[in-house]
Amino acid sequence: MFAIGRIAKAQAGAEPALGQPVRTCTGDEAQTSKRVSRHTDMRVGVRRWVARLGPAALFSLFVATWHTVSLNYPPFILPSPAAVAERFFVELFAGRLLHHTAATLSEAIPGLAIGALAAFMLGYPIAKSALADRLLSPFIVASQGIPFIAIAPLLLIWFGPGPAAKIFLCAIVVFFPIMVNIIAGVRSIKPLLRDLFRSLHATAWETFIKLEAPAALPLALTGLRIGATLSMIGAIAAEFLGTDRGLGFLINQGRGMYDTTLVMVGIAATVITALGMYTAVRALEQVLIARRG
Repeated sequence: MFAIGRIAKAQAGAEPALGQPVRTCTGDEAQTSKRVSRHTDMRVGVRRWVARLGPAALFSLFVATWHTVSLNYPPFILPSPAAVAERFFVELFAGRLLHHTAATLSEAIPGLAIGALAAFMLGYPIAKSALADRLLSPFIVASQGIPFIAIAPLLLIWFGPGPAAKIFLCAIVVFFPIMVNIIAGVRSIKPLLRDLFRSLHATAWETFIKLEAPAALPLALTGLRIGATLSMIGAIAAEFLGTDRGLGFLINQGRGMYDTTLVMVGIAATVITALGMYTAVRALEQVLIARRG
C-alpha cells in the first residue's frame, strides 16, 4: 500500500516514482531561471510603459513635425501648432466652439441611435433567415456603393435644411458597419448551443435574451464603436451642404475666408468629439461585458 501511494503521488507530480532518480536543480540552472524571470519581468514592464507613453510620444512627434514643416510656409497655408492651439482656446472661451460642437452632436447622436436600431431590425432577421438574407442582402450591399455625399443633396431637398436631413444621413453612414457586426455576432453562435436551447424547449424570446444577445453583444458593440466615429463624418458632410451652425459650418466658414487656422480648429474639435464618442461607447462596452460575465 505504501508503494502504491508513492507511485500515485509520483504520477501527480508530488514526488518521483519508485526506482526513478530524484533530479535536483543545480546552481547554474537556478541562476539561469532567475535571469529568464528577470528578463521576462523587464519585457512586461517595457511593454507596459510603451502602452502608457506611446500615444503621447507619437502625438509629440506629430506636433514637432508639424511645427518644423510650418516654418517653411506662411500662416494662411499652414499655421503653426501654437497658433492653432491659441485660436482653439479663444473660440472655446468665447463659447462659439461649444455652440457648434453641441449642434453637431445633436445630429450625430440621434443619427447613431437610429442607424443602430435600423441595423438591428434588419441584421437580426438576415442572420436568422436564409430567405431574408437572399432577399435583403443584395439591396443593402448595393446601397453601399452609392457615396453618401451624393445622397446628401437629395436629403436636403426632401427634408429641408433643418436637422432631420443631417440625422438621416448620419443614420445611413453608421447603418452598414453596425449591421454587419450584428449579423456576424448572431451567426457566431455554435449550433450545439442552439440545439441545447431547443432541447430545453426555450421560447424564441428566451433564446434571444439568454443566448443570442449575449453572444452577439461584443461584435455589436464593436460595430457601435465604429459607427460612433462615422456618425461625426455624416454630420460634418451634411453641414458642408447648408446650415448655419455645427463644426462643418465652422470649417466651411474658415475655408471661405481663407482662415486656415479656423479650419484646423474645426478639424481638431471634430477629432476630439469623435474620440469622446468612441470612448463613451468603449466604456459602455466594458460595463455591459462585465455584467454579462
